[in-house]
Amino acid sequence: MLDLTSNAVDLTRAICDIPSVSGDEGHLADLIEQAVGDLPHLEVIRDGDTIIARTNLGRDRRVAIAGHIDTVPINRNVPTRTVDIDGEEFIWGRGTVDMKAGVAVQLKLAADLVAPKADITWIWYDHEEVAAALNALTRIAATRADLLAADFAILGEPSNGQVEGGCNGHMRAIVRTHGVRSHSARSWIGENAIHKAAPILERLAAYTAREVPVDGLVYREGLNAVRITGGVAGNVIPDVCEVEVNYRFAPSRSGAEAEAHVREVFRGFEVEVIDMAEGARPGLDDPLAQEFVTAVGGTAQPKYGWTDVARFSALGIPAVNYGPGDPQLAHHDEERVAVAQILDVERGLRAWLT
Repeated sequence: MLDLTSNAVDLTRAICDIPSVSGDEGHLADLIEQAVGDLPHLEVIRDGDTIIARTNLGRDRRVAIAGHIDTVPINRNVPTRTVDIDGEEFIWGRGTVDMKAGVAVQLKLAADLVAPKADITWIWYDHEEVAAALNALTRIAATRADLLAADFAILGEPSNGQVEGGCNGHMRAIVRTHGVRSHSARSWIGENAIHKAAPILERLAAYTAREVPVDGLVYREGLNAVRITGGVAGNVIPDVCEVEVNYRFAPSRSGAEAEAHVREVFRGFEVEVIDMAEGARPGLDDPLAQEFVTAVGGTAQPKYGWTDVARFSALGIPAVNYGPGDPQLAHHDEERVAVAQILDVERGLRAWLT
């Protein structure tokens, strides 16, 4: 059982010690539902392994605050432990950065804030760390978009405790070559598909990624090979080779424009798009966003990775990222979050909402 009377640091440890790799979030979702279901000031709705808890105080504006409860696969980094680095205390373990510390802060505030100045929809959702089509917010936006309705949204993704505006889009594509199989002892009879992939890698190595200003923030793009597959057997010339590429593109570029760009880079090759999620512009010109940035302090930064701010942006809801943890340690085997950042983010959100 989750004890929402404990502090956000202890809650972080508790939920990080509950494995919830994408597709296996059910147990953690059960515990969250049980914990918030006992709070009389919240209406609680479950959709799959997503838990939505909201106040209904009749305030003139509503804020959605969301965090995903799944993680990438564990690699001997659960359970958590406390580590000291140069005199600073960290919680080490899978999910501490991406993004259970953010979820812990949200759970603590959901329990504490009985009468916030804005109505709040708390959203703890499943399947973020996998293909966009499986993301719970995709499902809910299609079937119960009313549950996501808000004037402003905050994603608790790791941002080093700073406000990050918008996010890059991302797409994955397979660039494919074809050849002809033959016995490797008579290789001249066949055509080696793996050899034909060499120009693909040459184009990637020579590619210069853009740095793109968007609404006052500069987004860095990237186009990279992330996987290569090919081969039949040790004595067979391969007839197919696939290079999977990942493209992170600035939010000023649409998904269709991103696809066209990738196809242009790999002109002459077969290209199959297998995953696509558009980015989100910063939206920092919205009055609520400006008010939030002023309240929590600091200077807004761009979000290079893709996050679900894009889903809220697609619904016409301005959204930002604001959570504890260094995003460079997300998915890392040495994933760890500074205890001070957990407490700072809790204070920032609490101050703005009360």
